[in-house]
Amino acid sequence: MADFALRRRMMVDTQVRPSDVTKFPIIDAMLKVEREAFLPDALREAAYSGENLDLGEKRVLLEPRTLAKMLDALNISGDQLVLDIGCAYGYSSAVVARMAQAVVAVEEDSAMAAEAQSAFVESGTDNVIVHEGPLADGAAEHGPYDVILIQGGVEQLPGTIADQLKDGGRIACLFMEDALGIVRIGYKTGGTLSWRFDFNASAPVLPGFEKEAVFAL
Repeated sequence: MADFALRRRMMVDTQVRPSDVTKFPIIDAMLKVEREAFLPDALREAAYSGENLDLGEKRVLLEPRTLAKMLDALNISGDQLVLDIGCAYGYSSAVVARMAQAVVAVEEDSAMAAEAQSAFVESGTDNVIVHEGPLADGAAEHGPYDVILIQGGVEQLPGTIADQLKDGGRIACLFMEDALGIVRIGYKTGGTLSWRFDFNASAPVLPGFEKEAVFAL
């Protein structure tokens, strides 16, 4: 049987810490949340690989480094409400749940949403709400949010998502610009988002986060 606990520690020691992520809540969460428990059986052996894990239909589980560095930049605290868009089978939400007061996990794939709900119950993660619906719609009824995290590539951030962020809140987006991906952190002040570069990464663009096509006559 695979020693997932050893693999989990190796993931933190070889992928997370060397990426300058040293905040205790992030390290602690990534050591304790069983990544393999939030994947289908066929993918569990690959749970701790250092790359995006293909979930099919242009969806991925972000590599540990990318998620960890996003969390490091967002600096989530225990009194905050977090919107996690594209949670897939729930791993990212389970990690965030150990840092935040509560998490709303949005997933539009019915099978993934059901598996995520089951995994939260089995792991005793009781501060996550699974919201099934289009990723680009978010979950306005539970917001506004202190922090928003998007689990995939973005070409254009929908206004519906930006509107769900509290004034003074933060959002992490992996903007895909051709083959190059750039994670930027947005800060909302006076109803306006300002962005700063954080690091490079890559992921498929999520449905609903594509640029609108422009047609020329």
